[in-house]
Amino acid sequence: MIKAFVLIVVDPAETQSVFDSLQGVDGISEVYQVMGPYDIVAVIEAPSITQVPALISQHIRVVEGIESTTTCVTFPES
Repeated sequence: MIKAFVLIVVDPAETQSVFDSLQGVDGISEVYQVMGPYDIVAVIEAPSITQVPALISQHIRVVEGIESTTTCVTFPES
């Protein structure tokens, strides 16, 4: 299983609605509101790394209020 952390910058007026929207997305196992340069961190779990880009582009970046994302993919566990 591949895990990725998606660091998300959100329009401040949309933070709660983006947070709520991401909680219902298949493939996202955890969602957190955070302080700092990012507003939300979403944790993706996927069977392979090839599924991560599609999940981000089709289910995360399309959410109204998201301004940018940065994705950190973990190394596969042995």
